[in-house]
Amino acid sequence: MSLFSSIQMASNTLSAMQIGLHVVGQNIANANTPGYIRENVLYTPAPVQRLGDLTLGLGVQIDGIVQQVDQFMQDRLLGASSDRAGATVEEETYQQLEAILGELSDTDISTSLTNFFASLAEVLNQPESVAVRHLAILQGQTLAGDINHLTERIRDLRSDVNLRTIALVEEINTLTEEVANLNVRIAETEGGGSLGSDAGALRDQRQIALGRLAEIFDIEVNEQLSGSVNVSVGGEFLVFENIHNNVEVDLSSDRGLSVATIQFTRSQSPLMVGGGELGGLYKARDAILGNFLDQLDTFAGTLVFEFNKVYSQGQGLTGFDQVTAEHAVDDITEALDAAGLDFTPVNGAFDLLVLNHRTGLTKTHTIHVDLNGLDGDMSLSDLAAAISAVDGVTATISSTNELSIVADSGDSEFAFAGDTSGLLAALGINTFFSGTAAGELNVNQALIDDASKFAASKNGIGEDTENGVDLVAFIDKPLGTMGGTSISLMYDELINETTQGSSIANSIAEGFRIFEATLDGNAQAVSGVSLDEEAIEMITLQRIYQASARFIKTVAELLDILVNL
Repeated sequence: MSLFSSIQMASNTLSAMQIGLHVVGQNIANANTPGYIRENVLYTPAPVQRLGDLTLGLGVQIDGIVQQVDQFMQDRLLGASSDRAGATVEEETYQQLEAILGELSDTDISTSLTNFFASLAEVLNQPESVAVRHLAILQGQTLAGDINHLTERIRDLRSDVNLRTIALVEEINTLTEEVANLNVRIAETEGGGSLGSDAGALRDQRQIALGRLAEIFDIEVNEQLSGSVNVSVGGEFLVFENIHNNVEVDLSSDRGLSVATIQFTRSQSPLMVGGGELGGLYKARDAILGNFLDQLDTFAGTLVFEFNKVYSQGQGLTGFDQVTAEHAVDDITEALDAAGLDFTPVNGAFDLLVLNHRTGLTKTHTIHVDLNGLDGDMSLSDLAAAISAVDGVTATISSTNELSIVADSGDSEFAFAGDTSGLLAALGINTFFSGTAAGELNVNQALIDDASKFAASKNGIGEDTENGVDLVAFIDKPLGTMGGTSISLMYDELINETTQGSSIANSIAEGFRIFEATLDGNAQAVSGVSLDEEAIEMITLQRIYQASARFIKTVAELLDILVNL
């Protein structure tokens, strides 16, 4: 081995240390760059040389520049990101829902319920006052309006969640296209795996894109020998080397909203997601908000029907000269319990009271509602005929299948009592509330027009306040149709379920955030840039460089001596 070979060996060392210093500088420059993965230089001994019986080393060579990454940890971190993103969406949805409900404030439904039933109690204290009855009607309108407003706000929130779902489509397509393009560039830069170096900056960009995809839904990533990655969700490929599978929106109707489901453009099959932001949005829209709306509809429908069943037993200070049913049937010849009414009547009867002002006498007529399931069940046509058979009133059916009852003369008026069938409430005759579900509630227009018709009496027009007593007690009355639960307990259970769901969602989201932070800390310990470590590496490279330079100087001096001999 000659002195020239020694100089060449030292020169290679200087070049290697220069490259090492360059990589250290790259790491230091990107110490605060999001998504940057620390790079390392792979130093290996250069091939050896035989000199007689001796084997001499030829210094150092660089096999490549690679990223310092724990792939297993990166894969776990992608899964943790997906879990955290999905749980965060659910947590935020519950927080927004609780803010809308506004419990413990002065504008919540609980307060409206309390104020409404308190106003009913005032009617008992001043039964002769039309103004007090009018106040009760206004409180009823406030309660109905508050329920409607609550429903509208939750529907708006659900619509916003749906719009967030739709907005993800463009982002998903952009990210998958980016990953596919980076696959090509990485494979070209790394020589399809034949070179020893990683395409660091390109891999960083791809990892950032994969990280965002993992936040959107739970993905599976498999790296190939060429350096490209294949990405799949639910067993179907999103990215296969340089090909990306676009997604699109599929719309369908659900609870009055045109809901979006994301599906693959080619196969038209939906993305089978179990987590991530998309999974969280699906759950927030359909399970959390959708189920709450269903329960609110059940609460509102129960309030309307059950309260009206009690209310329809009574009479006001004045009777009716005419009344028209709020609800129409689909077929006037069908049995009333199968005619398409929103609330279903049962077998029973009700009393029709006809007051003659000239004689001052009230006659009570019992109308039997035959709905026992045997032949001859009562239809709307049969009901109209039975009512018209009563002296003093006439019943007709409109072209839109609504029942109307009219007093035959101005000297008489009529009222209702003793309904054991629930038919009056089902048809919307002599009722307090109108509407059938949350979002469409109001007070019967006949009461808004004339508060004297508020039905506080039970034993005759303007005779007593016994029905008012039943109305006041209704808030805590066990309802057979709801398994003995009262209307106040129904709403309390709805609020409690929401509060518990919010608490659980918060705990789960916080747990996922902590777990992700732990994994991220572990990943950063491997892949993150430590300025202290880089400083040590820089000093080491500097010392090696100085020693190699001194070695070259020494060999050069020896070469000068040899030349001068």
